Amino acid sequence: MGRTLKLTNGRQPRSTLRVYFLGTIPFDEFLIFQRRLVYDVSGDASEAAIVICDHSPGISIGRDGSRADVRLTPEELTAREWPVRWVSRGGGTILHLLGQLCIYPYLPIAEMGLTAGEYVRTLTVAVAEIARSTVQPIPVRADATTVAIGSRRIAQIGAAIRNGVSSFGAVLNVRPDLELYRGIDCNGDPTPMTSLFRESPNRVHIDTVRDQAIEILAQHFGYERHTIIYDHPALRPQPRNHANFARRCRI
Repeated sequence: MGRTLKLTNGRQPRSTLRVYFLGTIPFDEFLIFQRRLVYDVSGDASEAAIVICDHSPGISIGRDGSRADVRLTPEELTAREWPVRWVSRGGGTILHLLGQLCIYPYLPIAEMGLTAGEYVRTLTVAVAEIARSTVQPIPVRADATTVAIGSRRIAQIGAAIRNGVSSFGAVLNVRPDLELYRGIDCNGDPTPMTSLFRESPNRVHIDTVRDQAIEILAQHFGYERHTIIYDHPALRPQPRNHANFARRCRI
């Protein structure tokens, strides 16, 4: 078990965390939506939220990434309809696929008394615990911004802090098509990534992983309660791929 966050500024944790289950969001639309959430939380810490979603296939490259991580030609990217987006976050190259859990916390970390490094470490430990709860007794390794099983990473961390508010976050592989990683060196590492579905000796239910993720994240960041919300007025209605995907993830 990872540690539960202890606030360093003497304040009590916020009692309720908003959790948005938003299905599949096109990445460019998500970036606009993210700016709205950061603005809201920077003005009112009670708006703190976590977004759980996934994205249509595409690539985002953070500050530690490089075009060299993408070994596909422009023609191959066009044929796959994979956009490449350079984004202002930590971490490197992430391949976004259906069958992932994108975990994006929007937390007032300055008010919570957290440094950027402490926030990223807490997020990494929490994501490792989410993975561990699914694949146990198989060991899961958490090191810096890496969550891995053996030599193969199962999640990537790429966070940003703006106006004292966290954004972006983590991408956890539940059951994406791992063959699609051929030609993509995520974070510059050619070692293939893995997934909960591939590694777990147990049945994998996307809805169970999602629910466990929320409980674990709320605990680690010191929130006593959370409320589930399935839409946001700033977004167009989104397909509920996670609900449909839950049936396909049962083995």
